[in-house]
Amino acid sequence: MSNQYDPYAPPPPAPAPYNSSQPMSAADALTAPEPLVSTEPVAALAGGIPAPPDARLAIDGGALRMERVVEELIAWLKTLASAAVYATLIVTFGFQVARVEGHSMAPTLADQDRLIVNKLAYRIGEPRIGDIVMLYYPNDPNKSFVKRVIAEEGDQVRIVDGKVYRNDILLDDSFIAPDFRSHDDWGPQVIPEGYYFVMGDHRNNSSDSRHWGFVPKKYIIGKVQLRWWPMGHAKVF
Repeated sequence: MSNQYDPYAPPPPAPAPYNSSQPMSAADALTAPEPLVSTEPVAALAGGIPAPPDARLAIDGGALRMERVVEELIAWLKTLASAAVYATLIVTFGFQVARVEGHSMAPTLADQDRLIVNKLAYRIGEPRIGDIVMLYYPNDPNKSFVKRVIAEEGDQVRIVDGKVYRNDILLDDSFIAPDFRSHDDWGPQVIPEGYYFVMGDHRNNSSDSRHWGFVPKKYIIGKVQLRWWPMGHAKVF
């Protein structure tokens, strides 16, 4: 018989099915069909094992939403607490909002004006002549006033017919309206160390150092830096 391929020859017999009870020879192993392996989960009705459910799908939807709301609420509370701390630090050591009550600083400041007081200014520096300052009332530190610095320690102050002299030099008070001028006399006196002499711009309607004496530096809260209200009259000092 020739080894040449005969297209008319009958097909070879099919191999006998594999019997696991009989040992398989090396030749049989090479010709045995490959086992079928499923790559998809086998349905439970077909005898397969169902896949484990997702753990998050087991959480009730309402409980999950409540958890997120609580997390958001905690985040907001932390933000508000931080803002409160920062605001406290700013008010204590930096700036303070104040409101004018009365007319003792007219026409420079009017009743109910809103101010920003710079409390850092005199922690790193000294009050200067002409500064508008916020201070504790020396006779009752529970009250606070807004006045203008007229003289500092070592200066001699005297007032003649409402005209203020500092070290015998007449101060320029041209910003004071004629109706607000006074005609009183005071002094002369030398300002003691660590103290300041202050007056209101409304000279004939102001309670100030002419009446209750000098102001210790520790009672000066800060410099009036800005009038922010009314908006149409905002001004930096």
